Amino acid sequence: MRSLPYFCRGPVIRGFGRGSKDLGIPTANFPESVVDNLPADISTGIYYGWAQVENGDIHKMVMSIGWNPYYKNTKKSMETHVMHTFKEDFYDQILSVVMVGYIRPEKGFTALDELISAIHSDIEEAKKKLEMPEHLKLKEDNFFKTCRSTTSNQILNGHRL
Repeated sequence: MRSLPYFCRGPVIRGFGRGSKDLGIPTANFPESVVDNLPADISTGIYYGWAQVENGDIHKMVMSIGWNPYYKNTKKSMETHVMHTFKEDFYDQILSVVMVGYIRPEKGFTALDELISAIHSDIEEAKKKLEMPEHLKLKEDNFFKTCRSTTSNQILNGHRL
């Protein structure tokens, strides 16, 4: 994928409420304006990279882009699992992410436990890949140095500030 690494940021919105409740794996969701501006060569599937809430610490992340076949979504979404335990929700705060690599395409699962197992496997793969020097350097990218407040027409779409 030519567009990787891909940098984007936007406010965290309320999603379907399934990450924490159904899966035990909380996710932060981007608004449609961010999803709709993904480059054409970023296909649906599972990605890994780095994430930052507001001007906080930078953490490893995995992200699902697509329609979540298990749940049969009708709208494409970007759901980010930040590999960190936060004390509270961060709705409406700015999430900055750099998508570094691709793990796998979306899959349909017949059982919830299969989906949960796959997500845990994706998380472990992301942890390992993000230790590679070429991926670690992106954690230090200037993109994360300053978080800027955004409005819907100022959301960064793959461009460095």
